[in-house]
Amino acid sequence: MLPAQGGSSRRGPFSPPARGRAGAGAATRARLSARLGGGGPGRAAATAHGAAILREFAMAMLWKFMRVAKYSKTALSQEVKVRGTPVYSRHSSSRSVPSDFAANTPSSNIVELLGKAYPQDDYSNVTEKILSKVGKNLHNKKHHPLWLIKEQVKDHFYKQYIGRFGTPLFSVYDGLSPVVTVQQNFDSLLIPQGHASRKKEDNYYLNRDHMLRAHTSAHQWDLIHSGLDAFLAVGDVYRRDTIDNTHYPVFHQMEGVRLFSCHELFCSVKDGEDFQLFEQGHRTAHKQESHTMEAVRLVEFNLKQVLTKLMTHIFGDGLQVRWVDCYFPFTHPSFEMEINFQGEWLEVLGCGVMEQQLVNSAGAQDKIGWAFGLGLERLAMILYDIPDIRLFWSEDERFLKQFIVPHICQKIKFQPLSKYPPLINDISFWLPSETYSKNDFYDLARTIGGDLIEKVVLLDEFTHPKVWPDAV
Repeated sequence: MLPAQGGSSRRGPFSPPARGRAGAGAATRARLSARLGGGGPGRAAATAHGAAILREFAMAMLWKFMRVAKYSKTALSQEVKVRGTPVYSRHSSSRSVPSDFAANTPSSNIVELLGKAYPQDDYSNVTEKILSKVGKNLHNKKHHPLWLIKEQVKDHFYKQYIGRFGTPLFSVYDGLSPVVTVQQNFDSLLIPQGHASRKKEDNYYLNRDHMLRAHTSAHQWDLIHSGLDAFLAVGDVYRRDTIDNTHYPVFHQMEGVRLFSCHELFCSVKDGEDFQLFEQGHRTAHKQESHTMEAVRLVEFNLKQVLTKLMTHIFGDGLQVRWVDCYFPFTHPSFEMEINFQGEWLEVLGCGVMEQQLVNSAGAQDKIGWAFGLGLERLAMILYDIPDIRLFWSEDERFLKQFIVPHICQKIKFQPLSKYPPLINDISFWLPSETYSKNDFYDLARTIGGDLIEKVVLLDEFTHPKVWPDAV
């Protein structure tokens, strides 16, 4: 639900990655520009090193995306171990480059992650670079900008919404494992089999049954099933995507859910005892078939009121807000929230009335509810004027010390780290197979070049009129 990353409005727990791609034939020639950044996370752009990285790309293309060990041996955290063939030495077939080129391994290989072992199969495509990010939990590192945003939201909900016994109404879960089942990530959210959001090209799979969560919505069903009716879930999520200053394969989201019984929803309404939550009706643009119009209107009003108060708390009084109707698989009606910040309309989150089928399946048949999701990086980049999403992974003290403040709500304006200009180079290569996906190349670029690479852009393509058998 929401624009999960810095400047993207198309990804997040309420908008799973659903982008189709045309396959590139074996005789297609692509030219990409890699921008190695002078404003990167604490690094100046070094011409010699940048050129070496680009030469490494060219070698990788010529060897059909074989992983080159010199730059790809990223140290794994102590919690990540790979048994069997080392990840960096694996390569794909000489005839094709499938989306799982980075982890196309024998089925006997095992990935040990967060204390559990996951056998790899034909669906495994998580890279060593991505595995090294698991367990970093930037949202829980004190004084990190993502921690500051999380704490501001948490503090607001704790103070604004109090339960019957004087304790906070909303529970907060910020340590849930990022490894989930495919059932949790998709099936529990009513995302159908064959939906584009399930593709290997867009997700990181450990195997056919387990993956790195693509959104914090993957925990909705379990938390509702445990008996909770008001909670926030925060965590790192993983998506394969393009390389630019607003997209990164690991980012952070916050999910919010609130369920209401009939009494809770109508208790403050005159003659509220005469109203019901459910009916046997028809689905329209404004309601689900099982919901009464009165119930939907109150849930929608409460949702928008809660979120407007939250954004005003973060960005200040006088904030202009507007709501855009949209579609999400597990809410109806659904909305995107936009705010006018410094004269520009910006999308900040997605939300909606939860699909009753999801709520019922989790054991809360007598309740109706709303859900929202927001991207921590998105809010932090807007609020602190951070220009590049890679900076959140920086360990440079010049970056981190800017966010050591006495109060979580203190105003901060990011100060750039580097004055060096970027280095821009072009590379060209033949694509070896029609199964090629752009995200295959982006994963390769990140593995070899790391966070030095600021942006990769496809400039042009060329298809030879002849049929090339296996051009290199």
